[in-house]
Amino acid sequence: MLGGTLLFVALVASALASVLSSSQPVLWEDLPDLDVFRVGNDFYYSASTMHYSPGALLLHSKDLINWEYVGHSVPALDWGPKYSLEGGQSAYVEGVFASSVRRRPSDGKWFWVGCVEYSRSYIYTASSAAGPWTKWAEFSNHCFYDCGLLFDDDSTPYVAYGAKTILVARLSKDLKSLVGSRPVHTYSGKAEGSRMYKIKGTYYILNVDPKTSIEYVMQSKNVYGPYRSATLANGPKCPVPGAGSPQQGGIVDDPQGNWYYMAFCNSHPGGRVPVIAPITFNGLGFPQLRNSNEWPSPMTPPMRSAAVQPAYYQDDFDGPSLGPKWEWNHNPVISAFSLGNGNGTGLTLRTASVTKDLYKAQNTLTHRILGPKSRATIKLSYKDMKAGDRAGLVLLRDLSTWVGVINNDGKVSVGVWTGCALTLAKSKNQWSTTATGSLQTSAAIPRTEEKSIWLRATANVAPHGPHTVEFSYSTDGDDFLDIGSPFTMRTNWDFYLGYRYGIFNFATQSLGGSVDVGSFILERAS
Repeated sequence: MLGGTLLFVALVASALASVLSSSQPVLWEDLPDLDVFRVGNDFYYSASTMHYSPGALLLHSKDLINWEYVGHSVPALDWGPKYSLEGGQSAYVEGVFASSVRRRPSDGKWFWVGCVEYSRSYIYTASSAAGPWTKWAEFSNHCFYDCGLLFDDDSTPYVAYGAKTILVARLSKDLKSLVGSRPVHTYSGKAEGSRMYKIKGTYYILNVDPKTSIEYVMQSKNVYGPYRSATLANGPKCPVPGAGSPQQGGIVDDPQGNWYYMAFCNSHPGGRVPVIAPITFNGLGFPQLRNSNEWPSPMTPPMRSAAVQPAYYQDDFDGPSLGPKWEWNHNPVISAFSLGNGNGTGLTLRTASVTKDLYKAQNTLTHRILGPKSRATIKLSYKDMKAGDRAGLVLLRDLSTWVGVINNDGKVSVGVWTGCALTLAKSKNQWSTTATGSLQTSAAIPRTEEKSIWLRATANVAPHGPHTVEFSYSTDGDDFLDIGSPFTMRTNWDFYLGYRYGIFNFATQSLGGSVDVGSFILERAS
């Protein structure tokens, strides 16, 4: 697994090559609702993961440019059966959103805080960023909506949160209970995405209006106010062509005292990607973009950065555990998958669900798409599939299409299945399946002794288009044949998360079948 991890770091570094040559975004991956902060010479970045498990992704950097995945603050979404796709339930676009992570300076312990389903909040803790993380506290009737955590000089924990009316809560010293909460400011429009700081004795709270993309900053000498408000960024245009204005972010300084603002741009269908800009403090002590109406692009990298490696990553699933780049669609069934552990079998996915609905299929393993255009290739051994099983590579979101192996009563073919759809029922605020899709095309698989096939998807997620995915397959890993028509991805914002590559195996008749995934390759495509 170490080799795969090192290759992944190389891929991320290469994905950032554009920034090193003075362009944006920082990472062309779906990493929304960011909370960025520094501990000594190290930077950390926490992102929303919604219904994917483990949740609350955490990244690490030495220079704000090159980032590596280090872990997750929420090891499992243990908040009810729907987070495990049990009992016909699902939790799409629920779970982890707009949360906050900080390290307590007094003892070095790490804490994550976030609200789930707009009704209750949780705190998880760890001795290091890489974990292991454990559940620490639950606030069953209190939602720290879009929150920011701050440890004051005396280690007192505060949480800023809310929408329109911003509140500051004080927690007990052990972060187990709520001491009290007070409103500190009410905006005339909507505001969310609170991030809280104390800089040179002054408290700051950042918020954004999601409609106008105006980033506000409040300032006070007292944690509970009164706060004065100013504009950090006045809805500047995103430096990513075709993307919306920068939204919800945070400020961070480097060890030399320079300050930066990181935010995300709505860049669907790929998701929400981070961008960075230098900031200054004006005469009144408010942080601001140097030109509040213009995001700098290109910009000079904030610090000296590491060498860039080729944009290529391969995971053979041969270690004892999955790396932090991987997340399951909902919690996995642990007994239904295994890793090679050095024996060369790769990832084994045993069927965990009997269903004709991809969105109800347990144990779909996902990976973020690398933008603006990339391709993913998996090697799939199908010798142990049972009649009715379907396994392959999916472009996963609220409208999904996949290329895979279909076992119809023992007759095996490769096909493209399209039209799988989720729809939001606004009255219930829930996403549910409205179409299970249909077979677009198929082809017989030539008989091979190994019974392996390579499946490939090439996705263009650049926000200015064309938003298409092309599928192909190979029986030798070298010569690929196109299959099916190009799939056009949705660009709607209300699903929030971007498309992902997903590896799946589910049964439509009975359990007992399995597939082996020998490798996953992700590379930038031209």
